[in-house]
Amino acid sequence: MLTMNEIIKADLFRQGGLSGFEGFIKGLSYPGFRYVFYLRMTSRYKKNSILGIFFRILKRRCRIKYGYEIDSEAQIGEGLYISSHSGHVVVGPIKIGKYCNINQSVTIGRAYKCGKIGRPTIDDYVWIGTGAVIVGDIRIGKNVLIAPNAFVNFDVPDNSLVIGNPAQILPKKNPTKNYLNYIDFNCQSA
Repeated sequence: MLTMNEIIKADLFRQGGLSGFEGFIKGLSYPGFRYVFYLRMTSRYKKNSILGIFFRILKRRCRIKYGYEIDSEAQIGEGLYISSHSGHVVVGPIKIGKYCNINQSVTIGRAYKCGKIGRPTIDDYVWIGTGAVIVGDIRIGKNVLIAPNAFVNFDVPDNSLVIGNPAQILPKKNPTKNYLNYIDFNCQSA
């Protein structure tokens, strides 16, 4: 299991290969990374501690300024990349794997189906396009590309491309190739 510092290094590296202190300072100028960093810090410190309150205030300011809203209870793996373009991103208390991209105007949350409330589980190496909606008690497999404006309320198998509204699943070998960059912060040639 990675430490919080290793998780933040992976998040930072996703910002064009940034690393080290200078990279961290530059990364804080990117709204997406800044919000992810504050999100990580809110989960690191207790809610009522001084640092917990401080980072929750900073996270809230970013939420108001940029429109990002990710629940602090969400379980998110390392290497999260949120597009720095303006546009609301709403993510409930769900589970997201490592090295995922979330673009602007994305909603990921709960939905009612057959009288049951459920939230999605998103596996590793998933790219979520602009305007996509992912809702319900569903599982998004590994190495999946969800195209812009797709509405997904069903399970998606590994190695798939999801397009359209209503969404369709197209099996595809390595659909996230050239979409997920700077994945391994230990490898400078990502």
